[in-house]
Amino acid sequence: MLTVDFHELKLKPGSVVLDAGCGSGRHLRGLAKLPNLKIIGIDRNQSDVNDALASLKNMPDALSDNYQVACSDINKLPFAAESFDCVICSEVLEHIPQDEEALKELVRVLKPQGSLIISVPRYFPERICWFISRAYCNDEGGHVRIYKKNKLQKMLNRHGFSCWKINYKHALHVPYWWIKCLVGHKNEKNLLVKYYKKFLEWDIMHKPFWVRKLEEILNPVMGKSIVFYLKKG
Repeated sequence: MLTVDFHELKLKPGSVVLDAGCGSGRHLRGLAKLPNLKIIGIDRNQSDVNDALASLKNMPDALSDNYQVACSDINKLPFAAESFDCVICSEVLEHIPQDEEALKELVRVLKPQGSLIISVPRYFPERICWFISRAYCNDEGGHVRIYKKNKLQKMLNRHGFSCWKINYKHALHVPYWWIKCLVGHKNEKNLLVKYYKKFLEWDIMHKPFWVRKLEEILNPVMGKSIVFYLKKG
């Protein structure tokens, strides 16, 4: 399930790309399908780093095999200034108490006129999750804030980024999380949760046209994630 549309970035062969907060590597695997990139991922969770590395090693359709994945803190990135042509930070900032410090680091390591892609949970569906379930927002490592579109855009502008596109993604995942919040957000045994999860997995694997079209229609109304495409400078 990719949140970033890579075709929008028009990455050139030889580009160096950072996925800051890569998790188990979903965007790293997407990047590896593009030719001749240098791909770097960092995450604070060592288990996720291990999973990302294992999945990259076992990709039969990879066109870029120059990759590194390491355990690191987004607030203290171990890279020189202006090291990257593109930085992706997807579904990360909402977890970080010092989000401004993280943005300063992303600015520092990105080259002038480099691309930054930020995605966070959208205000409306996220607010409902918080309303339904206190546990959803109070768990350790969970979401510490909900971003409003205009407020986040102003913060990104203050850090020297200009936004050239805003997109919305994953509308069909919204009911899944609302159901989970209603029955217990860690309750995987509930029948509604189980069958809706199977439907989402089926959609990811098979990409049926009518489901993809339905989500495309629903995304502007209730997409779970809001995605900012930005340039530095």
